[in-house]
Amino acid sequence: MDSISPVGTGQPDSSDRQHRGQLNFALRESLRDVAVQLSLLNHRISGHLDLKGSDLECLDLVDRYGPISPGALARRAGLHPATMTGVVDRLERGGWITRGRDPSDRRAVVLAPVRSRGAEVLKLYAGMGAHMARICAGYSDSELELVAGFLRRTADAAVTAAEDLDAT
Repeated sequence: MDSISPVGTGQPDSSDRQHRGQLNFALRESLRDVAVQLSLLNHRISGHLDLKGSDLECLDLVDRYGPISPGALARRAGLHPATMTGVVDRLERGGWITRGRDPSDRRAVVLAPVRSRGAEVLKLYAGMGAHMARICAGYSDSELELVAGFLRRTADAAVTAAEDLDAT
């Protein structure tokens, strides 16, 4: 029989709190598993592309937010500007990005992805994309909206936690 909160208290009883705690723990553990497995997948893909892991992450950021300045990329990636110089040099040398003049400030540089190279990356992620499509097919639109919202909020929480950590 399900436990019922005492009438009029509006407070969950201890078994409800315990169940909620178990669900929260299960979610955190699942997110840890996802983070590790995606990191391992990204590591394998970066190896196939002859890129370092941080280079692949920066390439993704340039693809998503470019054209972007090296400084803005360093902030988004959480890398020191001196480290970013090496990343940008490797990505440019590999033909993954281009450096160009910022149209609003000709003294500044912006980075942009080389679109023709994107197919190489997408091909390596195609297996994950196919698996995700099969998983998503088992959920309703409203369930997918809920999951997408949860993941967006989780990503935002990670950004905030990283900023808080940097502030200490």
